[in-house]
Amino acid sequence: MSTIDWTVLIFTLVAVVVYGVFIGRGQKSNESYLKADNKMPWYIVLIGIMATQASAITFLSAPGQAYTDGMRFVQYYFGLPLAMIVICITFIPIFQRLNVYTAYEYLENRFDKKTRVLTSLLFLFSRGLSTGISIYAPSIILSSVLNWNIYLTNVLTGGILLIYTYVGGAKAIAHTQKLQFLIILGTMAFAGYLLIQNMPNGIGFNDALYLAGKSGKLNVITTEFDWKDKYNIWSGLIGGFFLALSYFGTDQSQVGRYITAKDNTNAKMGLLLNGLVKIPMQFAILLIGALLFAFFSLKPAPIYFNERSYQYLKETKPEQAAVFEKEHQDLQIKFNAESKEILKLKENNSPQLNKTIQDFKNTQTQVKALHGKVEEAINSSNYNAEKTDTNYIFLYFVKNTLPVGMIGLLFAVIFLASWGSISAALNSLAACSLKDVHLIFKKEIPDDATELKYSRLHTLAWGIFSIGVAMFATQMGSLIEAVNVLGSLFYGPILGIFLVAFYYKKINGSNVFIAAILSEITVIAVYQFDIVSFLWLNVIGAAAVIIFSAIGLLFYKRKVVNS
Repeated sequence: MSTIDWTVLIFTLVAVVVYGVFIGRGQKSNESYLKADNKMPWYIVLIGIMATQASAITFLSAPGQAYTDGMRFVQYYFGLPLAMIVICITFIPIFQRLNVYTAYEYLENRFDKKTRVLTSLLFLFSRGLSTGISIYAPSIILSSVLNWNIYLTNVLTGGILLIYTYVGGAKAIAHTQKLQFLIILGTMAFAGYLLIQNMPNGIGFNDALYLAGKSGKLNVITTEFDWKDKYNIWSGLIGGFFLALSYFGTDQSQVGRYITAKDNTNAKMGLLLNGLVKIPMQFAILLIGALLFAFFSLKPAPIYFNERSYQYLKETKPEQAAVFEKEHQDLQIKFNAESKEILKLKENNSPQLNKTIQDFKNTQTQVKALHGKVEEAINSSNYNAEKTDTNYIFLYFVKNTLPVGMIGLLFAVIFLASWGSISAALNSLAACSLKDVHLIFKKEIPDDATELKYSRLHTLAWGIFSIGVAMFATQMGSLIEAVNVLGSLFYGPILGIFLVAFYYKKINGSNVFIAAILSEITVIAVYQFDIVSFLWLNVIGAAAVIIFSAIGLLFYKRKVVNS
């Protein structure tokens, strides 16, 4: 990067850290540190919810996801608006009435202590791991730009955000998320504009859309039902609904954002508006990926977007790399020519158009097959690389196309997006491990100063843990998919526990405790044997808790009758 880009990047990051420390100073109690004194208006709640969900993974990996698999990933969010309505009706009034620090406090009142601890541990394990992945995402950038070791950049990335998260707690997180999200949305919109501006002369937005559509990248709606298809309208509406219900209703990283609201109305407004704006926002980010495919259909694309991994292949297997490069060069010339021919014939409404489109699709298949061979060759070597280059596609465009200054700002955006979600996650992990595990087994209740000290120590400990997880994240492929798969392994059983708590009043703590353990075993078994796609795991997990609880109730009644 240029000196200007470095200046923009460093200034933006330092400004956010200083602002976070300044706005979060003067913490004196856990009420302030973990809940921001319950003073947040609806728009801060909305931005906090969106910033917590839209991590660097969203902005780094989603365009690559659309580039490789099309825009059908957006269906993953189709169940979100309905889930927001259910949460506003059922979850928020209970959490606000009980004035809880964590969602799992309610479970002790409804069931017993062991059910609260079990649910909390499921959350801590899943959120701790996914936070590690969120740290790893921006670490890729530093590693690629500076040519530094990925393990060093993990430590730097996770360590910097700990400064204001440790000092300022929920208040600092809420206000920095507001600043971060405004910068992010403006910069991503401008990046999309520059993408169109950098198309070859005479190629506009409509032409790029046309090419993306003919290449199958605008596959927003997939109606065919298939249990193993990860992204179709059915898995999105049903599986996505259960995932969103669990994530926003029972995941402390999100619950922690709206329990800071002034009152019920502000909490509900923040959640409902999130349900309205999330799908258009995700659509726009994925559209950037589809347009990137059109861009690289018209201009030379690299043989592999993770340049460092491919460089290792060239150094260790030069003859094989030379064969790949010759085939790639021939295919690129052909692919670029066919793309331009399609747009020319489209304008003239030529009868030759259909044949050219078919040739274009055949070449696209060959390009994909070559990419697969290159990827397999890299993965079969001893190089400790990611399994795919999906997470590098948007990064490659930024580094090699955008003007000076904009590159530094876009790199800053990916850091800021990461910090918004990670800081919220660390705050929620600290609240959960302190309130639901640490203090629950402590006989004496500590004073405010001691409890605040414990909260900060828990925040620090989870930061170190998450950095440790990031060290092992290199083999997870598409990060946006990996983090959602990970969540789906645990969210279903957690949601099932809450659904039983809300709607099945006859079930007791021992019953649901056993049902939750059996449900988690079931989900892991279904995933391990690859029976259905991951979104359905959320439905299976929630349903399994309800079914096992109902079966347990039958045995309990029989035992009572026999006695």
